[in-house]
Amino acid sequence: MLAFTSREKTVKVAIFGAGKLGVRIVSALVDGNYDITLVDINEKKLFQLAQQLDVFTVTGDVKSLEMLKSIDIGHFDFVFSCTSSDEVNILSASFSKLLGCKTVSARVRDPEYMSQIDFIREHYHIDMMVNPDLLISSEIYRYLVEKYTLSNGIFTSHRIGLIELEARKKPALIGKNLIEFRSAMPNTIVVGISRKGKLIIPHGQDTIQSGDILYLAGERQEIVEMGEKYQSRSRRSDVNKVMIIGGGKTGYYLARQLSEYGCAVKVIEQDKERCHYLTNKLTNVMVLNGDGADIKLLDEENIDDMDAFVTATGYDEENLLLALTAKNHGIEDVISKVSHDSYMGLIEKLNIDVVLNPLDITASSILNRIRGDKKVISSLLLQGQAELMEVCACEGMSMINVPLKHLRLPDYIILAAINRGNKTIIPDGNTRIQPKDRVIIVCKLSNIGYVEKLFKPNSPLKILG
Repeated sequence: MLAFTSREKTVKVAIFGAGKLGVRIVSALVDGNYDITLVDINEKKLFQLAQQLDVFTVTGDVKSLEMLKSIDIGHFDFVFSCTSSDEVNILSASFSKLLGCKTVSARVRDPEYMSQIDFIREHYHIDMMVNPDLLISSEIYRYLVEKYTLSNGIFTSHRIGLIELEARKKPALIGKNLIEFRSAMPNTIVVGISRKGKLIIPHGQDTIQSGDILYLAGERQEIVEMGEKYQSRSRRSDVNKVMIIGGGKTGYYLARQLSEYGCAVKVIEQDKERCHYLTNKLTNVMVLNGDGADIKLLDEENIDDMDAFVTATGYDEENLLLALTAKNHGIEDVISKVSHDSYMGLIEKLNIDVVLNPLDITASSILNRIRGDKKVISSLLLQGQAELMEVCACEGMSMINVPLKHLRLPDYIILAAINRGNKTIIPDGNTRIQPKDRVIIVCKLSNIGYVEKLFKPNSPLKILG
């Protein structure tokens, strides 16, 4: 939850590694109250990024004490090391902590390291170890076992929910503008529209089109009921049989979680050595050496009897094609791991129940930690194009006790919901924000910094009338 004070100081953040994850995090922070340093050994890549982002770049080896001292790492508030090497991430985070950095985090993917997480935290002085594969497997587990059907979570003490709704599943909405939508569904608000893979922050006169995916926010119970009514089907109460294609790190973690829960799990993995590893590490899991794209093999392993089917290979195209194959076999829950944003427009046209991006899930986890007590509750929305933020309103903000219709809010911001004590409010133009309200905001990722400024005392927000 964000809570700003008039004396808020700039937060010094260092990101080690200019890969996709590092760049995604920098992009989310760059316009906020953060002094960001991006470090990588690739000088050419850093030069290109410096042209795109207002960020200080340093070319160097992050496990070098001399380099860390040269950037005065001891005066930083937060370090996140996300190079391609677990060992480099652990060492660089550890060195940064020993040199005086307040909070350090490292991306670590190897299950062997994760099994020793308590030892590493204690002896290497690392505050947080982030494993993208474990994060995404946990999201899949929540969906399958805990019946977690809301697409991006529940906020403000489980009172406000968010869900995706395909417009074609409620034909009466197609052609209506959002003012008419609000009249038909007064306890919900459209906070975003995905149209051909692009995110629109909508306003009253925007018209719903047949291919749109709507992001709806509202009171939790109403959102849950809407999900049960308009999502693809009424889900079974139990998931007993699960087939996982791909025995990599994500497949390993998910198989372990599901088998411990009591599911009958089959993992199909093409690499023979990896199969031996999985067989030794997993109990009560059937590991099969074969090609997950082999339809004959899938039939032999009774794909039609599965309650759920998860594609977690290292290839997005294969994951999507296999997911479609599973849907054609009538499997109820089909989940696919997809890492590249370029597939977003295609994904919306496919009948796949859940598509998860490890990059978004991991970036959200780190953003939460960087902001600390100014926590962003939600995950990134629509492949990182937007973010949902929960903000605590306080005295001194220019928007306090002013009707929302009198606030000259930028077009890229929507105030989605307000939690006031035990009451949930879906705001309209006459709603007034009061001190201690918890406000859910949706905005494009590139505008996060300006949103943070709006919710400070003496903000640049203009009041009409």
